[in-house]
Amino acid sequence: MMETTKLILPLLLLSLFACTNKNTNALAGDTTYPKITKESDYWKDAQLVWSDEFEGDEISRDNWKFETGAHGWGNNEWQNYVADKNVEVSDGTLKVIAKKEGKGQQVGDYTSTRLNSKKSFLYGRMEIRAKIPTLKGNGIWPALWMLGENISTVGWPNCGEIDIMEYVSYDPDHIHFSIHSVANNHMNGTQVTSGPLLLKTIDEAFHNYGVLWTPDCMKFYIDDVDNVKLTFYRPDNYNADNWPFDKPFYFLINIAVGGNWGGLKGVDDSIFPATMEVDYVRVYQK
Repeated sequence: MMETTKLILPLLLLSLFACTNKNTNALAGDTTYPKITKESDYWKDAQLVWSDEFEGDEISRDNWKFETGAHGWGNNEWQNYVADKNVEVSDGTLKVIAKKEGKGQQVGDYTSTRLNSKKSFLYGRMEIRAKIPTLKGNGIWPALWMLGENISTVGWPNCGEIDIMEYVSYDPDHIHFSIHSVANNHMNGTQVTSGPLLLKTIDEAFHNYGVLWTPDCMKFYIDDVDNVKLTFYRPDNYNADNWPFDKPFYFLINIAVGGNWGGLKGVDDSIFPATMEVDYVRVYQK
């Protein structure tokens, strides 16, 4: 975990100037913030404190660990997450690969990878540059996201979830930003989400997906920090249920197969192997 105690007081003071330009996609609370012209004005002096640029020819065991299993992952998913064999680092990118290895159409007939960062972070500009698997058909669910590091003690959704990018292949050319908590989560239909956002080159080109996270709000953007697509403000009467985002979170990178959302329109076995490429993961802090 990054040392954050020295950062919290300055962030509490500066965050008043970061959380502006209220976005109509999703709002929490009714706080009025001073006007700022551009997000880039606030974040321009943020320092790069951690990154993985995926150079070399193997995954960094200092930065990442594998999470494995084929138990549905709370969403009735079909993949078996395995270590090592479904990842590749080459030509400056991480390749996460979903494969069909059994007869298909049931749990365990597909393998994939779920990577968790070993370090956790509290506040900052979190950015991942990635290219979604080439569109071939229905059934995959790639995601770039974060979970509260206290998940092992409090469980989900109490730990909180920050979805920096989600994509389901039955809905091509669209991505989703979302947050989940006890008060706002998809199990109850109360999640805070951008809904589908059009991005026509999502599977053809690399794009930057990021969240600007301060003690007062989270702003999600595509490619440029000024291109904010979803804003979620800390509620005026906040607590652990509606704002668990004042504790460290870690990154996750994965491709799910099927599931309640990814498999909503079935799984086409002809689409495998499916590869998501990640150019980098970076954390900037004020």
